[in-house]
This record gives sequence, C-alpha cells and structure tokens, in this order.
Amino acid sequence: VQLQASGGGLVQSGGSLRLSCRAFGGSLDYYSIGWFRQAPGKEREQVGCIRSDDGTVYRDSGSGRVTISRDNAKNTVYLQKNSLKPEDTAVYSCAAKTDSSSPYTLSNYNYWGQGTKVTVSS
Repeated sequence: VQLQASGGGLVQSGGSLRLSCRAFGGSLDYYSIGWFRQAPGKEREQVGCIRSDDGTVYRDSGSGRVTISRDNAKNTVYLQKNSLKPEDTAVYSCAAKTDSSSPYTLSNYNYWGQGTKVTVSS
C-alpha cells in the first residue's frame, strides 16, 4: 500500500488545519495509521495513531488540539489540528502498521508516505 499525505500549507497562529492521508494500491481497513511530524533540526515524533477499530492514541492527550479520524470508504485518514502554534511548524507524514504492534514504536510502521509541510506564522 502507498500513502500520500496532503493538506499542508501556511496557517496563522490560532488557526486550524485538516491533513489527509490517502492510501493507494490497497485498503486501509485493517491497518493502524499513525501521524508523525518532523520539525526543522529535530527528530521525527509521533502525533497520534488510529486503529482499524477507530481507537485512538495521542502523544499530547491533554491538549485536546488533535483529532485523528478515518473514512474507510474513501481510504483516507485525517488529522485535525486546532489552535495551531508556530512550534507546530513541521513536515507531517503518515504511516501504516498492523493493529497488533505498539503504536509508539516507529519501526513497527511498515508503510510510509511522503509528508506535507505545515507552516504556522506568528
């Protein structure tokens, strides 16, 4: 399966963005999909993950700024991010793995898509 993230762009601080991760050449129905970001000069970090049964985990569960959802009919997973801050500036990418492995270990993700760049201006 091939993944393609889209929806990035320039957003003002305090704004919102919805990113999409669409799959090609296979169905996402039985995969967990993780969202990751990599800011300039920093390591890649996880934003969150959605299981095939729609269960979700988030890196920053207390903020309430992030929601991950999926539409299997469109073979697409979404990342909604609100109250954006300049420190959210990064390249956001998605990846797929089986449900059985831990969502917190990057090496468990077998399929990675190209990222989409998000820039938040102050």
